[in-house]
Amino acid sequence: MAGAAAPKRQDTRKFFENLSGAGKSIAVLTSGGDAQGMNAAVRAVVRMGIYVGAKVYFIHEGYQGMVDGGDNIKEATWESVSSMLQVGGTVIGSARCKEFRTHEGRLKAAHNLVLRSITNLCVIGGDGSLTGANLFREEWSSLLDELQQQGLIDAEAARSNSELHIVGMVGSIDNDFCGTDMTIGTDSALHRIIEVVDAIMTTAQSHQRTFVLEVMGRHCGYLALVSALACGADWVFIPEMPPEDGWEDNMCQKLSENRADKKRLNIIIVAEGAIDCHNKAITPDYIKDLVVRCLGFDTRVTILGHVQRGGTPSAFDRILASRMGVEAVLALLEASANTPACVVSLVGNQAVRLPLMECVQMTQEVQKAMDEKKFDDAVRLRGRSFENNLSTYRLLSYRKADSELPNSSFNVAVLNVGAPAAGMNAAVRSAVRVGITEGHKMFAVNDGFEGFYKGQIKEIKWGDVGGWTGQGGSLLGTKRTLPGKHLDKIAEQMRIHNINALLVIGGFEAYVGLLELSSARDKYSELCVPMVMVPATVSNNIPGSDLSIGSDTALNAITDTCDRIKQSASGTKRRVFIIETMGGYCGYLATVGGLAAGADTVYIYEEPFDIRDLQANVEHLTQKMKTSIQRGLVLRNENCNENFTTDFVYQLYTEEGRGVFDCRKNILGHMQQGGAPSPFDRNFGTKVAAKAIQWITQTLKDSYKGGRVFANSEETACLLGMRRRALVFQPVSQLRDETDFVHRIPKEQWWLKLRPLMKILAKYKTSYDVSDSGQLEHVARLRPKETKTSSAI
Repeated sequence: MAGAAAPKRQDTRKFFENLSGAGKSIAVLTSGGDAQGMNAAVRAVVRMGIYVGAKVYFIHEGYQGMVDGGDNIKEATWESVSSMLQVGGTVIGSARCKEFRTHEGRLKAAHNLVLRSITNLCVIGGDGSLTGANLFREEWSSLLDELQQQGLIDAEAARSNSELHIVGMVGSIDNDFCGTDMTIGTDSALHRIIEVVDAIMTTAQSHQRTFVLEVMGRHCGYLALVSALACGADWVFIPEMPPEDGWEDNMCQKLSENRADKKRLNIIIVAEGAIDCHNKAITPDYIKDLVVRCLGFDTRVTILGHVQRGGTPSAFDRILASRMGVEAVLALLEASANTPACVVSLVGNQAVRLPLMECVQMTQEVQKAMDEKKFDDAVRLRGRSFENNLSTYRLLSYRKADSELPNSSFNVAVLNVGAPAAGMNAAVRSAVRVGITEGHKMFAVNDGFEGFYKGQIKEIKWGDVGGWTGQGGSLLGTKRTLPGKHLDKIAEQMRIHNINALLVIGGFEAYVGLLELSSARDKYSELCVPMVMVPATVSNNIPGSDLSIGSDTALNAITDTCDRIKQSASGTKRRVFIIETMGGYCGYLATVGGLAAGADTVYIYEEPFDIRDLQANVEHLTQKMKTSIQRGLVLRNENCNENFTTDFVYQLYTEEGRGVFDCRKNILGHMQQGGAPSPFDRNFGTKVAAKAIQWITQTLKDSYKGGRVFANSEETACLLGMRRRALVFQPVSQLRDETDFVHRIPKEQWWLKLRPLMKILAKYKTSYDVSDSGQLEHVARLRPKETKTSSAI
């Protein structure tokens, strides 16, 4: 892989080279319901396990295969997990197993593991599967005693296999497991739901129809809630938020108001476990009959069912599962007799380890709270991600009458700056509606700062942003123009329209633009207003934020294309594809896209490489062609090196690979910016913009003195970014030192830590810093109140 590993500094970092798996055997199984991304997790466990020198086994058909033994437990090879990254479901099979619930079944399973010296188990499944694994671990020593008494194993086998270590990964499309923000499969299920909703919207609009959609989630409303946010549904029913008595009249009133507002369709989303406040099920058919009876609207029901479990995993799920799989192997290598069974989780943007039974107990507490009708407690126990989705939905869901709105007498302008990014429109819609709910007059600026100084500013109302969430690009229009040369005219427009606050949604130009505006406050009093920026760019190159709106959609575009390319390569055999991605000088799309697509090599600007590295990469691919995997995928970031262009790399590989493999090249170009936004980008854009407007409201109140707004401290010109586990407001002036302005990238980038992981999965020897992982944390039950500047996502 391009670029030698970074030299080890003498500091607190610890590397995993000293964590050897030699002499250890790891088994991986998938259990319970299948979920897209399980295969990516299996692949990561197998390859990381083999990489550290352990023997790795597949257990086919879940716990049933462990009980039955025989050919169900097979040693895995590096090649045996090739081509499974993009496959949905689970290649090694899953099954519900009644026998494992009995003592006899677990005794058989223990015997089958001891026969192969397997004492490390990686279980990918839901809370039932993980609870079963924990019970198995607790009984392990007594099971070995029993096997010894029956003469099935000898004393030496019992001694050498005396400890069983278990690490869990949660695979569940419902996202119903406490302790992790996202479970493997949830994002892909949202993709399926949103594809269907987008398709239904076009037919519903043609006929002025109402559609009632039932999505999965017997005990958890996450899928229904997030898909309602992501498509701007009129109403959502989830188990955690049963509607009050009289909801039927309220819902029908809202639907008829929307029709009167010229809205040609209504979407109602129902979780399969939806109930009312008397614990009575709310079914799609009941809602349909209600709408037809009360309103006479043409209404249809669509039940998505197992479609949500199917299809290829999204880029997010592949990356999540790959990170979790590698982390799970590290956890097994570090496990000792007194470490509890743990589960690998995602909190914000960080992989963490949590005690398995703490998570299971908290998941059971949610159900108990629901049974006792303590729904607020259930929502809180679900975690911050769920809570924030619900509060954002409540903010956006219901349009109050003008007489009910507070009148803030503040004018807030929204603009898009930089290149278009999918999800910008969802952010604008959210900002406009939350702003109106808070009593502000909202103004839309067309064509970024260029439109601003030309006076392309007009008031934007609630109904103007209807249906915006699913639209790609920027409906307001966006330009790369910076405000610096036009400050006089911008200040004049601020004065003419009496703009009291600015929300800028965009990329690097938006960040530089905000710096220019805040620096000019001394000269122009009109600029002494609260300003906040929300990062939206496919390149994900904004300092102060781990993620930007639009980059997830771009990653999915790259991953889809790579899947198709790999398919064509597997038909021709011995073919290597060189693919160029966008990103300017930022290697995020290339690196993370490479991880999601299973690339062999990724060239980026941040990790310099020379001709020797290129030569080594060609040699690596030549060796690979001798195995059963006869295809290669090389990603190159567009600005990674001015001399080693895509053409140069293509020609070099063609020449050096002659007689062994042939080459093709593909420049993905602007297709990475286009298309409908992914569910993640719609949801992220909606939540972040809502939070930005709430910050504006508070800052306006704090800076309103003597009949006018005056804000000139550095805290009043902020960037709202995701930092590790939380959304944080940071003064743009403080981010200046973190920025490489020449190359338009942050000086430090979190995703560079994913590069060694990608190299390991492509069979390169590398150094991997694991100081971030390894600490077992505890599940937070009661959380402290969030500060004004920081909150969880």
